[in-house]
Amino acid sequence: MENTRLNVMLLFSLIVSLFGLLAILVLALHPPTVQESVFWRKPLIGSIFTLICVLGSIAIFFPQECSEASHSLNKGKEVFSPKNPSNSITAIKFRGHHPDCGRFRSHVVQRNGEMACAACSGLLLGSIIAVIGTVIYFFVGWDLAYARLSLVLTGEVGVLLGFIQFRFEGYSRLVLNTCFVLGAFLILVGIDTIAENLLIDLYVIIAVAFWIWTRILISQWDHMRICNSCSVSCELK
Repeated sequence: MENTRLNVMLLFSLIVSLFGLLAILVLALHPPTVQESVFWRKPLIGSIFTLICVLGSIAIFFPQECSEASHSLNKGKEVFSPKNPSNSITAIKFRGHHPDCGRFRSHVVQRNGEMACAACSGLLLGSIIAVIGTVIYFFVGWDLAYARLSLVLTGEVGVLLGFIQFRFEGYSRLVLNTCFVLGAFLILVGIDTIAENLLIDLYVIIAVAFWIWTRILISQWDHMRICNSCSVSCELK
């Protein structure tokens, strides 16, 4: 039942997300003729997007809560096999929010013996770069009018790559998650440069929030898929 519910939510979110990307592309190709010259548009939109990036970065540093939401287990908790009558303990523990059982090896990257979530690392890196770009464009006044449509197109590719990042492993997964955040940033900057319209900017902000939600559902679905394909009985299922 839980699997069906997640599948339905994911399908709905993907449809809405793809429609949002298409609508933004149409707006970029056919922008409204009326533009707004209110001085506070850029600072407001830049502040909201920065807040989204900061909140997302903070969430990355609390993987325990993510693991509880995805697996109903605490970080480092030892997992018993319910079908095993003995008192032996499986080797499954949590590192961050990934079970340390081997099947999630593609989800992590290692450097100097330390293990980190590839997706979270990529999202964090993308958020840092996006915040820097947001400050430069929305507050300093970086002029990107010469590349406005290219920004939207490149951004849409980045968001789409973020949706399919689960097909990749290790550092490739890290790079695609970075592209996901930067893609959202480029779309926002491109649309703001083209339309110069507060309502359209707010629409893109809402779309970004929905893309993030869809990205979370994709991750949960991927974890569920991996666990369901595993023949080992454990409390993750």
